Parts: sequence; structure tokens; C-alpha cells
Amino acid sequence: MPSPITAGLHCLFLLVTACCQTSQDSNFHPYIQYIIDSTLGEESFQSEMQRQKRNILIFDLPPLEYTVDIEVSLMDSSFLEPIKEYFKKLSLPVSTSISNVEMTVSNINITTVCLPSGENKSCCSCENGYAWPSAVCSDLITCPSVSLAPDLPCSYMMEKPFHGPYCEPQTEDLCGMGEPIIMNMSVRLDTDFWDDLSNSSSELYKKYKADLEKAFNASYRCLPGFVSATVTGFRPGSVFVNYEVKAGAASFDQIANSNKIVPQFLDALYRLDQTTFTMKITDQTNFTVSPVDIFEGDTVRLTCQINSTSQNVTWYYFDQIISTGFQYLIERNISMKTSWSTLEIINITVKDSGTYGCSFTNSNRFHTLIYKATKTIAVSQLYITPNVNDIDVICNSPEMQTNSPLLSCCIDRHLPSLTGDWKVNGAISITGVSSFTENCTEYKLNINESVCPPEKSGTVTTYTCELRTGHGARHSQNIRVMYLQAAHVTISSSINSSISEGYPFNLTCESDVSNYDSISWKIQSGTSTKIVDCDTCINNSKFPAKSVLTVRTATQDWNGTYICTFSQKYLESSANMTIEVIPLPLKQNILIDPIAASIPCNVQQALECCISANTMEDYTVTFVVQENEFQAGKKRKTDLFCYVYNYTETECSKEKKLIAYCKFINRIRQKVNSENMSLHLIPDKEVSCSDSLGIGIEGATLIKPCCTLKNSDYLCTRGNKIYKCSNKAWEVERNDCLSVPISNLLTSAESLVNSPDAEANLSKYLAELKEKTENETNIINTSPANLGAIVTILQMVSSIPAYAEKLTIQNFLSTVDFIVADSTTEVWEDLNKEEILKSSLLLQSVENFSLHLQPVNNTIPPVSANSLQLQGIVVTENNNLDYNKSFHSTENLTASVLIGENEIQTLPQSSTIVSVMYSKLGHILPQNGTKYVNGLLITTTVSSNRSQKFNINMTFAKKNSSLKMPQCVFWNFTLNKHRAGWDTHGCTPTEAEDYVICSCSHLTSFSILMSPDKSSQVIFEDYITYIGLAISILSLVACIIIESLVWKNVTNNTTSYMRHICILNIATSLLIADIWFIVTASINDQNQQMSRGICFVATFFIHLFYLCVFFWMLSLGLILFYRLVFILHNTSKTAQKAVAFCLGYGCPFVIAVITPSLSHCQGTVTPERMCVGSTGRTAKLSWPSSYLP
Repeated sequence: MPSPITAGLHCLFLLVTACCQTSQDSNFHPYIQYIIDSTLGEESFQSEMQRQKRNILIFDLPPLEYTVDIEVSLMDSSFLEPIKEYFKKLSLPVSTSISNVEMTVSNINITTVCLPSGENKSCCSCENGYAWPSAVCSDLITCPSVSLAPDLPCSYMMEKPFHGPYCEPQTEDLCGMGEPIIMNMSVRLDTDFWDDLSNSSSELYKKYKADLEKAFNASYRCLPGFVSATVTGFRPGSVFVNYEVKAGAASFDQIANSNKIVPQFLDALYRLDQTTFTMKITDQTNFTVSPVDIFEGDTVRLTCQINSTSQNVTWYYFDQIISTGFQYLIERNISMKTSWSTLEIINITVKDSGTYGCSFTNSNRFHTLIYKATKTIAVSQLYITPNVNDIDVICNSPEMQTNSPLLSCCIDRHLPSLTGDWKVNGAISITGVSSFTENCTEYKLNINESVCPPEKSGTVTTYTCELRTGHGARHSQNIRVMYLQAAHVTISSSINSSISEGYPFNLTCESDVSNYDSISWKIQSGTSTKIVDCDTCINNSKFPAKSVLTVRTATQDWNGTYICTFSQKYLESSANMTIEVIPLPLKQNILIDPIAASIPCNVQQALECCISANTMEDYTVTFVVQENEFQAGKKRKTDLFCYVYNYTETECSKEKKLIAYCKFINRIRQKVNSENMSLHLIPDKEVSCSDSLGIGIEGATLIKPCCTLKNSDYLCTRGNKIYKCSNKAWEVERNDCLSVPISNLLTSAESLVNSPDAEANLSKYLAELKEKTENETNIINTSPANLGAIVTILQMVSSIPAYAEKLTIQNFLSTVDFIVADSTTEVWEDLNKEEILKSSLLLQSVENFSLHLQPVNNTIPPVSANSLQLQGIVVTENNNLDYNKSFHSTENLTASVLIGENEIQTLPQSSTIVSVMYSKLGHILPQNGTKYVNGLLITTTVSSNRSQKFNINMTFAKKNSSLKMPQCVFWNFTLNKHRAGWDTHGCTPTEAEDYVICSCSHLTSFSILMSPDKSSQVIFEDYITYIGLAISILSLVACIIIESLVWKNVTNNTTSYMRHICILNIATSLLIADIWFIVTASINDQNQQMSRGICFVATFFIHLFYLCVFFWMLSLGLILFYRLVFILHNTSKTAQKAVAFCLGYGCPFVIAVITPSLSHCQGTVTPERMCVGSTGRTAKLSWPSSYLP
């Protein structure tokens, strides 16, 4: 065997020569590495060279430099050091020639040294200045050293035979030569934790730190690229040691192997648990999220990847472990080199936002390696921003058809995978063309009038844009397009184009678009335009779309061009028509003289009609007497045009009454007649009074207009004067002339209610009415005509809806307060004698006013005016309170109104409930016999339509506690042929010591009626009634009992049988009638108010059974007559009974049904008057006296 040195040199020369020869061949790489076993001999080397030499191509090339790795295997490790020394002492460069190839060895270095370790293992180490290649870095496992001295080089386990790769000169790319990394590790010591371990300046802390760092540095020094091991702290749980290892990238097995030997460098007293070595790596996990922009509904993939193997992967949401389920899918893939895992979140929501983490775990007995990474994801909603939310499109607009609207939906960022589409939903299906940009989708409408008919104007079509992210999220946004049709409006009139004052007419405005929002009417006259604000004048309908303006009395205010406008959204369509109102005096404005007069035969009687001179119209005026027309002459009296005709009656055969009137005809041949003049023809010889006023016989009546000549001015007011011929002179019997202010107020009120803008001018008029009424108080207190005129004015203006402003209400109530003052009591007594009750009309006027109040700012303000108070509410959507209002009069009387929450909730929104209290008005209403109003009067109105039954509770304080028998009453405007009166229907009283509670099922004006206490005479009559009825009932009961006991003994023949049948039915009928009578009488005496139903039933049965008594007596008389006259005729018992029962019960029943029906139809008997208790105390005596035989 050759010496090692000789063998090494022979190999070296062989490898170099081989490399040189190969280097001359252009087909081979210039770098060739030979691994030469120590058993290789020179012969084999030479033979190989001879084979290679034949393939060498010779080129004239510059010398090449080669690096050759030579593995030198030694059978005896003791030769290692001598060889190292030999190479160190070798004088280089050395030149030699092999096979004519000159070679120069410039440098020889030992890179890798391997020593045997076991049967198939070697311990290899790199010499100074050399390092292992990166390819084997992760496979380097520290050899178990014989000596643990830290100055020894680190050796690593290699398989035998070892064929490389070998250590290479140190560069940054080699194992452990790169930038070191910090590995955070921990291990547990099974000892007690002392507080000093938390104090880095304590001796215990320093000792633990020094000992542990020494052990760690010794055990981890052979890790690739090791720098240091540093203890960073201690924490309780036994004792957990946190430390950092700064080294190159080390594999799991390398770290585990180092952990294994830590106890060899550490005192056993530390009781280090080798199974608790843990390393957490947080910066070597590739954590990716797809998609980057996450929206609600997306399917999100979270992927973690490490360049290492692992045994287990765990996903976390915050600190909660995620497992595969309905929303989550987890995939894993683990190999020897890499590990990755994917978490798929299906249909993610905003609530799923947060921090997600992945944890790769690899462990064995000596090491647990954890790769951790976290990622915070934010889930957004896919907010779509449309360019418009609502848009109106006019289908028949040429401009709109040319420039069709563009709808668009956008998001706030660019998404490459974004897609979208449009859907159309609506009665009008107008489509368009869609397009898409980076973050927007657009839809260009194709407007077509043919698919947008007028009847569908106002229809909303919903365009839905839906955007999708491509990862599952989708969101839609609606854009509402209202398609409008510009309406075609036509207007027509019931007249041509002209109408006279005082005449009615109507205008009809029609549209082909029925879905309008509102209709307005305006009148344009000259430069002024006024809005027709008259709810009662305008009637609108939807199908067909039509508005009818009805003018009941044309005045000059209605003259002009009428503009009817249909509004739908902002779109207005109009039509117009001009109406000329031709002057013609109104009937009430024609002053006639005389109103009633006597005329002698063949003597001229001046007939005169006057109108205001404030007119340019030239009327044709004629007087009509007994259907004969006579042309009138015209003259002017200051501010009046008067038309006069001197009429002479020539037919004087007898006394008669003549009717005369004047007729005005304007230029369009329309006419108006004045009020009738009543002319009474009298003989000449009987004339008693004759002067400038007129002619008349003794006792005759003359009625003249209210005209006076004052300072050469002829002044006339509304009303009349009545004269009576007495002692050959005319004397004023009654003066019903109105004062000038009140007459003007009445004329203004008539103009106001007939004007197109009554609501706008009402407030101003009420202020004037209140002021002038107050100024005319002295005249009103003595003049029924003036007071009646004020009532008439209030009745007219109460029909005009008024805005609920405090001043407006105050003016109206104050006017009422002036005319119900105590000073007007005598005047009211005079007015209440008229056919139409003015007091009832006044009450109805206040009701109407409160009913038509229009809320301001959704409120009804409380208003007081001495004897009147008004309170109210507006029903709102969230109303959950009772209506509870209390009133206090100046006389210290109180009243309250309560309407339950349940009743209020049945009313529509914005309805009004208004109550008015009167302390004096109740006393000017006609009284009900001996019953008197003994409390305040309350009116409650509800503005909306309501159900038939509406429960209301009122509490009235008694004005006079000595009055008894309270009745809850309301003022019924339809009673007594519309003269009105107190009615108890639907009201039930509950009396307490000082007040009465009334529960009623309807609304209007309520109060309480009470009577003086019973006199001794009335009480005596009551006793007679009850005693008499009791005796009668007991006697009748005894009669029936006796009849039943002796029945078989006294009915042994037909005559006796029929006679006792009649007697028994007479007693039974009279008994039932008496029982009904005593029940109704007791109810009345106990002050219990009967309803109409009970009252009607009681009256019916009393009437019926008393009639039965009479007819059974008639039957008894007919039977006795039959048996006496027709002795030999024998009729069967059954036939006689049939006749008797038909006559005894059938005829009374028919009469009892027909009688109240006829009385009700004729209006002569009301249910209250039919009741025993309501017709007075004497009825209790009159009923029995009328029917007892």
C-alpha cells in the first residue's frame, strides 16, 4: 500500500491532468470533480488517462485555472494532523507535467474533515474559513461529542460513504453566513416561581440568567450561523424561561437536537423539563388573503404557507379556534419542505371582520415549533351610490325623448372582477341600454311616449342595478323613475261666456291624466290674480279626472279669466276660459217702496224700486202688477237709482189684494225680480189715514222701507218699518230697521260668502264684525232686528273654514258674547217668538264655526271670551291620551268633557276635536216645560266622519242644587219641524250631590235640565196612583186565582165557558197593563232616564193590553148578545174561541202597531211624548181613567 502522502499527490496530479485534458474539449464543462478512493492505484489512474488522452483536442489556448476537490480517505485518523501539517508546509506553487500537459498547483487547503462515528455515520466539520453549502444546511445534525468543550469545532452527522458536498470558502450564500434571525423560545423549569425573578436587578434573576445563558450558548453554538442565546425574562407557571436565540436559519431537527443537550450544561437543581422547549416564529409565514377588497357576501380565502413541514394546522378568529362547518372550509397540505393551509369563509358578513390567525405546529420530545401569523381583515358592505334615487320623466316631452336620462350605479373603488346588470319592474316598462365602466354600471333609457299612456301618468317604475364582486358578494340599488305625462286639459262652461250677477253657473275642467296631486282654480282680472279658496264650490273627482267649480251666486268678484291647473309633482297643466259677469242687482239689494200698502180705486199709487247708483249698466226696468207689465221711469236719489211707476187700479168691484214687483233686465236679457209689494184695494169712503206715507183704513197696516232724508242725502238701510192706522194717523207699530253699520255688515257678509276668496278675507271681516257689534251694543240691546241680523251674519260666516288663529277665534266668540249678554234677555224673548228660532240658529252657528276650524301648526289654541270658552286638540298619529277638557265660568260653574283614547283612535289623522262652553247661551234657548237648564252648555264637535256611535262623558256642576230630577239633554235641531228643542236620546244621567255626569253616544250641544222639587199636591197624586194600581193588581191576581179554582164547576156549558174565558183574559190583560204602568211610573219617580227603545216598548205594551181589555169586553158582550138573540142556533166552542181571541188580541195588536206609525209619520207624537213620565204628572191619572171600565 503506498504512503498517504504519495497517494494524495498521485490523485492530485491525476485530477488536474484529467481536468486539463477535458478543458481542451469544447464539448465538456471546464470544471470536473474527481472523487478518488484511497484504494485507487497508479495503474488505474494511468489507464484512465490513456483513454481520455485519445479524445483530447489540442487548442492554442491561454492557461486555465481549476479548483479541484479531492477526498482523501485515511484508514487511521492519526494521519490527519500530519497531513494537515504537510500541506501547510508544502512550498507552493509547484509545477509538473503529466502527459505533456504542464500544470501548476498554486494553493492547497483542507476544507472538510470527517471522523467516523458509529457503523454508518461520520462526524464532519469545516475548517476555519469554510462553511457548509446551503443545500445541506437544514440536514446538519450535531454529532454527539466526546468532549463538550466550546472551543472544539462543531461536527455534523453524515452518511458513510460521504460523497459531499463539501465545505466551501465562506460567502453570504453558504450555511449560516447570511443575516442571523432571532428565534423566540421558552422552556419550563419545574421549580417554584420567586418574585425576584420578576425583578431584573435582583441577584436571583441575574444568577438564573447567567446560568441559563451559559447552558443555552453551549447547546445552541452548533446551530448554523449561531451568534448568541439571551434570556429575556421569567414568568410564573412553575418558572417559564423566555429567551432568544440569534442564529441562521435552523431546521426543526437541528433545534431539537440542541434542546436535547441543554441539560448537560445546566445544573440539575434547575429541573429543566426537556419536553417544554417551544419556539414561536411569527415572521416566516406567508399569509395571503383573497380577495384584497372584501365585501359582505364574498367567499374569502385565507392562505398560510411556511417553508417547513408541520404536524398540525389550527385557524383562529381572535382567540377562538375555527373548525370546518357551515360557513368555514379548511384545507391542508403538508410536505417535507413546505406546509400550507387555506381557510375559506363562505358568505362573509360585516360581523366576521376581525383578526384571523393560523398556527402551524411541529413537535417531538425535545422541541415544539409553532409558526404563527395573523391578519386583520375588514369586511365592508358593497355600498352602491346611484346618480339619482328618484327621478321624474315626462314621457311626452320632446326634450326628454331627445336627451334620455342616464341612470348609473357606482362603488367607491375599482374592482377588476366587478360585474353588474339591470332589472326593470313597473307598470310602464321602458327599457334602455346598459354599459359598464371601471366601477360603474350605466343604463341609458329609451323614452317612448307610446308605452307611457296618460292613465298611467305618475306610475313609478323601479330600475334595479345589481353589482357583483366576482367573489360572491352582490348588492343592488333601486332607482325609482316616475313617468309623468303632460296632461291635456280642457275647460267648459254651463254658459257661453257671460252671466249676470246673482245667477249660478259652473265650469268643468277635465284632464286626460287621472293621477293628479291637486287642482287649483285662479281668477285673473286685469293685473290681479286671486285664488279660488272655496271648499264648498269645488268638487274634484279622480275617475274621470275632473274638477267642477260651481258658483251659486255670481258677483263682480267672479269676473275674469278662469285658470284651471292640474298639478302632478312639479308638472302643471292648465286651461283657461274668460267669464264676464254682467251687472244685475241682487234681489236683496233692490229696495222696494211700499212693501205693503192700501190703495184706493182710481187713485195713483207710486211704486218705486231703488238700486245702488254704483253701476254703469243701463237696465230695462218694468213693474209687474197682476201679471201686467208697465214701463218704469228712472230718477236719481243721491246714491240710488230709483225706478218709479204710478199705478192706478180701475177694477174696483170688490176688495182684493194685488201683488206687484219690479223686474230688472240687463243687456244679455237676463232678469231679476224684486221682492213682492202687497197692495190692498180699499173703497174710497172708508179711507181714514191719508198723508205722505200712504192711504189706509182704520186699523190698516203699512210697511215701508228704512229710508230717511238727512242733509239732502237719501239714506236707506236693510229692514222695514210697520205703521198702523190709528185715529186717522199712521203710528209706528214696529221698527225693524237695521242701523247703518249693521246693515253694511250684513251686505258685506253676503258678499263675503259669495266671493271666491272667502277664507282669505274671513279673519279681517270677523275683526270688523266684533268691533262694530261692540260699538252698536246699545242698539242691539233694544232692537230684535239688529240682534237677529248679527245672528244671521254669524250663521253665514260660520260655514267658511277659518284658520285656528287665536285672534280670529277671539273675534268670533266675542261677537257671540256681546249678543248673549244679560242686557239682551228681553230682545231674545221677542226673537224666540219667530218661526225660526234665532237662539237655535246662533248655537248652530258656533257649532259650525268650531267644526270648520283649520289647525295652525297642528294645534287648536284655547280661547276665552267672558261667557264662552273654546278648547280643542288635533288627532295625531301617536295620540295615546284621552281627550279631557275642563271649563270654568265666571259664575264659578264647572264642566268637563272626556272622550276615551279608544274613541279617539278611531278618528283619522289630523281630525280636530273642539269643545265650546257657554255660560249664558243655554238660558236664552226655550225651556222644556217646568224643567230648567241647571248648568253650563257644552258643544263638542269632531271634524271627520265618524261612526254612528261616539261615546262622550260630561260632568256638569249644578247651578241650583234645589232642583231635582236631572235629565241629560242635547239640543236637537231637527225637532218640532226644525224649530229644535231639547232631546234626551242617547244620554244617561248619573247624579251626585253637586254635579251630574252625562254619558252620551253622540256629539252636539249638551246640558242638564232639572225640575223644582215636587209639591205636596204632586206627591199626593203619586200616592193615589200607586195605591190605586196596587189594589187593582191584587184584585186582578185574586180574580185569576179564584177563576182557576172554580174553573171546572162554572164551565159546564158553552155559554158559561165562553163567559169565563172572556173574564179571565180581561183580568190578565188588565194585570199586564197595570204592571207596565207602575214600572214606568216608578222609573220616572226615581229620576231614572229611559232610553227611546224602553220608552217605546213600554208605551206599546200599555197601549196594547188596555186595548185588549176593551176588546175582550166587546167579545163578552157579543157572546151574550148571540146567546140571547139566537137561542136555537148553536155554534161550536172552537169557533167561538177563535172569534173571541182574534177580536180580543188581534184587533188591539193591529191598532197598537198602526197608531204610533201614523203619529210618527205626521210628526205629532215623538217617543218622548209617548212616554208616561215625559208628559207630566197628570198622565199617571189620565191613563187609568181612560181605560178602566
